[in-house]
Order: sequence, then structure tokens, then C-alpha cells
Amino acid sequence: MMNVTVIALGKMKESYMREFVAEYEKRLKTMCKLNIIELSPVSLPDNPSEKQISQTLDEEAKKISEKIPSGSYVVSLCIEGKQKSSERLAEMFSSLALKGVSSVVFIIGSSFGLSEKIKMSSDERFSMSEMTFPHQMARVMLLEQIYRAFSILNGSKYHK
Repeated sequence: MMNVTVIALGKMKESYMREFVAEYEKRLKTMCKLNIIELSPVSLPDNPSEKQISQTLDEEAKKISEKIPSGSYVVSLCIEGKQKSSERLAEMFSSLALKGVSSVVFIIGSSFGLSEKIKMSSDERFSMSEMTFPHQMARVMLLEQIYRAFSILNGSKYHK
């Protein structure tokens, strides 16, 4: 069974968002071993300078790197990443499994994104959309797409 880890900066604040996440955690239990790791973002002042943002992203990168299981295929979610269809995401999981990769990590950064260090060390950069979404929404959307991808691989009627 594939190990899927989602590393996200920030907590799910709204109860309805936590309920969405819990629903997909429940659905995914039979398809993969899901682990969601929430990290606290580094605080920044209002109107931070570019240098402050860069330093913050580097500090967050250290926190993130410590949580990535060794041997994992790492996917950074970032605006400059490639978009995938649900079918392509399913193919990614299938291809990785055939290559003997048993652990995939998705990383969702803070409101200022991810450090270049994290993006450069990732195996892949993935974009959910050209649109901008709140980080909590991005997490729910990612979990839904992971569920959809495994449903496609299992031949489920969920994906039509």
C-alpha cells in the first residue's frame, strides 16, 4: 500500500474545512496510508521585506525537510508547477508503484509559497490551477484529487 504524506504549513482553522479533510482521510484509509503533517508557519510582520520573506521561507524549508521520509517521491505544490489531469495523477501513482516507490510526499507551503530550496530538491512541481486558492482549500482539493486518482486506479465509479 502506497504511503502518501501531505506536509502543510498552517492549521485548518474552520470546522467545515476540517470536516472535509476528515472525510477524505476516511475515504483514503482503504487505498493508501495517509499521513497529514501540519507545521506552524514562521511569523512575519505586516508588509515584510523580500529579505524577510526569503529568510522565513528558508526557515520553513528546514522544518519541511525534517519531515520528509527518506526515499520519498517529493511533489511541491507551487504556482509555476505543471498542471495534471486526474488521470495523469493516477498514472503518476501507478508509475511510481511499478518503479518500487512506496512513499509520495506533497508539500503545501505558507501564504508566501515555498523556498526555492524545497522546490529544487523536489522530484516534481505541481500546480492545482492558474487560479489562487486559500491554503486550506488547496489541502482539501489535493486530498480530493488523491482520492480520485486512487479511485481511478481501483476502477471505481467515483471518477466519471
